[in-house]
Amino acid sequence: MATKIYKFEQHLRDMNKITPCLWFDNNAEEAARFYISVFKNSKIKQIMHYGDSGAKASGQKKGTVAMVVFELDGQEFMGLNGGPAFTFSEAISLMVNCKDQKEIDYFWEKLSAGGEKSVCGWVKDKYGLSWQIIPDTFGEMMKDPVRAERVMSVVMKSTKPDLKKMQDAAEGK
Repeated sequence: MATKIYKFEQHLRDMNKITPCLWFDNNAEEAARFYISVFKNSKIKQIMHYGDSGAKASGQKKGTVAMVVFELDGQEFMGLNGGPAFTFSEAISLMVNCKDQKEIDYFWEKLSAGGEKSVCGWVKDKYGLSWQIIPDTFGEMMKDPVRAERVMSVVMKSTKPDLKKMQDAAEGK
């Protein structure tokens, strides 16, 4: 057990300078496995279980998963099973930049499965985490205020992003 703890501590020291930590009640590993199934080039990097003191402090059972470090297409995250004290809200969301409509459709359907579809490209997954599904050209479309206004008029009226309509609006069609 000491070797596993050492490896996890070493991994924490080796993490990216900024790594989002996502607070789950008790399903961080399940969520991480779901996310790595959705995003290519993704993996579970490390799993740590609660020992006596961690279990006592958190209210979780000894031996259950405490933390999961995972990577989604190069971005590292930590999932923490911290109990029901905190839940996700739309105050933070993860943006997924998509290269084309096929990719927009894919992430829209996968991430909203069991969750909620909303407006302006937002979905909430089955774990309550909010995502924004956007084309990777969105920033370019928003550079010019006139183009941005036309694009936003399309975005604000839609749920799932429609890349063709957004591009047409950007071009003044």
